[in-house]
Amino acid sequence: MRENILLVDDEEMIRDLLSSALEQEGYLCHQAANVDEALAVLGEQPVDLVISDIMMPGRSGVELLRDLKKINPEIAVLMITGLSDMNTAMECIHLGADDYITKPFGIGRVVLTVKNLIERRSLALERKNYQVSLEFKVMEQTAQIRKTMDDLSAAYDNTLTALVKALDAREKEVGSHSERVMNFTVFLGGKLGIAGKELQELAKGALLHDIGKIGISDNILLKPGQLDDSEWIEMRTHPQVGYAILSEIAFLKSPAEIILGHHERFDGKGYPKQLKGEQIPIGSRIFAIVDTLDAMTSDRPYRKALPFDMVLSEIIKYRGSQFDPAIADLFLSIPRKNWEDCTGKSFI
Repeated sequence: MRENILLVDDEEMIRDLLSSALEQEGYLCHQAANVDEALAVLGEQPVDLVISDIMMPGRSGVELLRDLKKINPEIAVLMITGLSDMNTAMECIHLGADDYITKPFGIGRVVLTVKNLIERRSLALERKNYQVSLEFKVMEQTAQIRKTMDDLSAAYDNTLTALVKALDAREKEVGSHSERVMNFTVFLGGKLGIAGKELQELAKGALLHDIGKIGISDNILLKPGQLDDSEWIEMRTHPQVGYAILSEIAFLKSPAEIILGHHERFDGKGYPKQLKGEQIPIGSRIFAIVDTLDAMTSDRPYRKALPFDMVLSEIIKYRGSQFDPAIADLFLSIPRKNWEDCTGKSFI
């Protein structure tokens, strides 16, 4: 493709001389006798390079240069100046001109300078286009990676939910106990100011709290009557089994800590480590309360759901012993309807 060159000079002879020489080199030349004519040409067609005299009647080449850089800063500009006006030539360089030549000039010097400027402009445009293309590719790949990560995260969550539903079904839970306590836990955690990644980890810990029951035999897990001492010993291993299963998985390491402590008591009489007070992870302390809420307000094989008021009495009774008193007080301050909204059902 032929490059377009605009020649701006009030002397027609100079314009014709430059035009003849440059067209022999394969360039397509346009002429303008002053700044206004030059701007008119620029408004009608693309121009790759402008060769402009500095001193012209009316508006000067310096003013044209300023306008050019506003119109299209990628146009290469070569200024022509007299030997007596070198200060103005240097000013043009500061304003964005690519080079200048002085009168009287040799036509060979002009042609060589034009070739260099056109080549430099071409390389600059290639670099810019490459940069734009590279940035676009990075944006595309980033979006694809983000989508892949989102899909992977959704797949993880769906897999975990399916696994938990299977566990709930194994214990003949009505509905999904694990999903309900997850919703309760996230709600109460949010009220305590937990947010972002920490809240997501809290949700996973609540959802997977009973994952360790995979390791408990059916004859103990599904026993209709009371467990004897040896059976309780096995049952109470499920927090440690759950922790052992999940702690080796990087994105479940924090939820695993919640699972390990979900049967601890605020007074230190829980299991498996007899942790006390704030030694117990806050997620486990939150869970202890909402697990009680769901256990009491849900139907069980051996009894029907209990009234919500009985839950309040239970929380009050064991505030400071089984339950963190500050979290218990927060729970008690939340209207019943908020808890019903979490589970999508009304309590009796």
